[in-house]
Amino acid sequence: MGFARKDLGHGIGLRPKHYGRFLAEAPAVGWVEAISENFLARGGRPVAVLEKVRRDVPVVLHGVSLAIGSVDPLDERLLRGVRDLADRVEPAYVSDHLCWGRHSGRYVHDLLPLPYTEEALAHVISRVKQVQEVLGRQILLENVSSYVEYASSTMNEWEFLSGVAREADCGILLDVNNVYVSARNHGFDPDAYLAGIPVDRVGQFHLAGHSDHGRYVLDSHDAPVVDAVWELYRSALRRFGRVPALIEWDDHVPELERLLDESRRAREVEAQVLG
Repeated sequence: MGFARKDLGHGIGLRPKHYGRFLAEAPAVGWVEAISENFLARGGRPVAVLEKVRRDVPVVLHGVSLAIGSVDPLDERLLRGVRDLADRVEPAYVSDHLCWGRHSGRYVHDLLPLPYTEEALAHVISRVKQVQEVLGRQILLENVSSYVEYASSTMNEWEFLSGVAREADCGILLDVNNVYVSARNHGFDPDAYLAGIPVDRVGQFHLAGHSDHGRYVLDSHDAPVVDAVWELYRSALRRFGRVPALIEWDDHVPELERLLDESRRAREVEAQVLG
């Protein structure tokens, strides 16, 4: 079927700290990304906020608990909830993470990396197809930051992610910060990662801050985007062109104006690179 990129511009995450502002006004942002699991209930203030925001700007639904790489059965209740939410909101995209986090009926709130093997690749492809069948739409899969590698891996992460996108016919949410974090932690070239990702499958970028602990880098989403990630974003723009870009800030969330400033900077960088 192929993948069609949407032209959304630059957005920010919809966070509870800013609900009041979004209810009272229409902040100057191109689009927002909402964590799917926070809006599965039929009523309540979060849903009222999401419905109001959706009237103002496009919305992307971003999941954190699909566990697409787990071997436990897919959570059918969650999938039905996301499908119903998507039918109501009509999001530009629905996305989740290329990871696992569920085993023997237990769920951990971590986005754990996969072994990059042919067996795991076939498993994930099959799971993505099942998810897209239930949702009735393509999804985007996001590369996660990682802190361990598997001795059993037979390919690198970007080869694995590219294989999933092509064979499952899904899109890629390319988290530029996560590429940088994993590159620092594992010693690979982040530009080689970008070069290995198919241009026609990337539908969205994530940009975020991280914590540098010297021996390792932690994807903390609690600070501004650092200069090295802005430079990698420039490289991503040169390879992939105009891609909707989101500023993620999930801890120590600042006032809305600070987030909007960061989003404006992303727009300015894009203009500098692409003209």
